[in-house]
Amino acid sequence: MTPMFPLGSVLLPGETLPLRIFEPRYAAMFDELLAGDRTFGVVLIERGSEVGGGDDRDSVGTLAHVQAWAETGHGRYSVNCMGTRRIVVDHWLTDDPYPRAVTRELPDEPGGDPDWPSLLGKRAQLQLLCGQGGRRDQQLRWIASQLAEPVDYAGPDREEASWRAASDLPLGAADRRKALAAPDPAARVDVLVSAVDDLIAALRFRLQA
Repeated sequence: MTPMFPLGSVLLPGETLPLRIFEPRYAAMFDELLAGDRTFGVVLIERGSEVGGGDDRDSVGTLAHVQAWAETGHGRYSVNCMGTRRIVVDHWLTDDPYPRAVTRELPDEPGGDPDWPSLLGKRAQLQLLCGQGGRRDQQLRWIASQLAEPVDYAGPDREEASWRAASDLPLGAADRRKALAAPDPAARVDVLVSAVDDLIAALRFRLQA
């Protein structure tokens, strides 16, 4: 049984997750977590809201580990977490007293070699386009500055590099969810190449309008 925290965003392995806990059911969950192994699952809410329940939840998620926390009042916490590894939900249990599910780890399959040159090429195109559009759009200017940071995905750990590549890109929840669900690093990088290509096309249309 895994305590679960559905969110309106996607947590990837290797990413940090700051949380402010105030809803009573999650306060109860964190009371128990912090006295135990401090590990819980995070999944995307596909429809609905994380406040009050009644949401539709994804079946693929990420285990998160609490690294630091502070009490900010009665039943309130400020928490910093780290995504660790991928999980799949086999079935949900009752939300009483808080969301819980039967989960299992979802390790990457071996797969082939990721197409890093294609991803880096698309990343450079996006950076250039955002830089050009940044003359009139502050958000695009900020994205261009973030993409200008040098990246290096070489090395033997293809899985870790693929998660880092996904985190580096300004993608929406749907594309991040596709990356999370990809079966192996090569497939994940293919998802990222396609997502960045779509983003480039959308931005070109927007900047021409």
